[in-house]
Amino acid sequence: MQQSPAVVLYSWRRPGRRPNRFRTIQVCPKDWPASLLQAEGAVVRPLGGGRMFGLRRREFVTLLGGAAAWPLAARAQQTDRMRRVAVLLGLAETDPEAQERISIFREQLRDLGWMEGRNVRLDYRFAADDLPRIRTYAAELVSLKPDVIFINSQPVLDAIREATRTIPVVFLQVTDPVGNGVVASVAHPGGNLTGFANYETIGGKLLELLREIASNVSNVAVIMNPKNGSNVVQFHAIQAAAQSLNVKLSKADVQNTTDIVHFINAFTSQPNSGLIILASPTTNANRELIISLALRQRLPAVYPYRYFAADGGLISYGVDNRDLSRRAASYVDRILKGANPGELPIEMPTKFELVINLRTAKALGLDVPWFLQQRADEVIE
Repeated sequence: MQQSPAVVLYSWRRPGRRPNRFRTIQVCPKDWPASLLQAEGAVVRPLGGGRMFGLRRREFVTLLGGAAAWPLAARAQQTDRMRRVAVLLGLAETDPEAQERISIFREQLRDLGWMEGRNVRLDYRFAADDLPRIRTYAAELVSLKPDVIFINSQPVLDAIREATRTIPVVFLQVTDPVGNGVVASVAHPGGNLTGFANYETIGGKLLELLREIASNVSNVAVIMNPKNGSNVVQFHAIQAAAQSLNVKLSKADVQNTTDIVHFINAFTSQPNSGLIILASPTTNANRELIISLALRQRLPAVYPYRYFAADGGLISYGVDNRDLSRRAASYVDRILKGANPGELPIEMPTKFELVINLRTAKALGLDVPWFLQQRADEVIE
């Protein structure tokens, strides 16, 4: 370890004595209290009984404090380095939703003191719904040895877990991470993972909203990805709600565009039908297709996020992804400052958005109840 700079104490000596007019004291952080007493004694009681030359006691203590701070500042400069944050999203780079989330995330990091290109570097990867690409990008980002990785969705988390069990990870949009075996507990996740989970009961809420906006619906299909653990958990919640609402429920396992087109076109033959779309990289990437097919086949459908309704979907209910992006940045900040991700509790969403598209309702011949419009956070006319 680098030695602390010496502190030079000047003392006046009587004429005729040896010409030495100073004493040197080496001050180390661990010896600070003793060194301070020694130095103060030298100041208050000058050698040979003469008066103090030049420095008064208060000035000297200030000088000594500054000298002790020098090595600390030097060490801080030595350890101050460019931090690296990896970002992997299951959205397309050209998707406005992806760009909005990244913009909010970066803005919040700036507010917390992390300036891109100055003290932090962000490496972005956008994999859309391409699972092989998600795994490739996960391995690629891990090889960069970032300080923390920020990701969304269960499939992306699965790929990251395959690639690393040591680099800190902050996740979004994962349902029941304890039940899925992702973390040990909500309060103390353990390992290298933490983040923001979804309520598994939100699936039941989606079914209730579908019945409220289209009361004649009695036959419901859930469009989901069977390989997405969050989708599976939410489907179980929908099953429980369907029994109490006397709704016939079926599951549409879709993993690509072909699956989506085939199922929705075939499902229209059943009367009083409606759709529930669960969030996944597959449904996110194909949301315009799903919305257009539902409208063409005159199927009432409820969607998981606001941007589905903004793109023409009938009704959506889900977490506020903009708020989650801001909160995720705060967790990344804490990890960059030394927090252990395994000790950062899993947090739940606090902001939800109910959005109704009246234009789509009119096209489907639906009269949206006034009480439902009053409950909505946004009504698109």
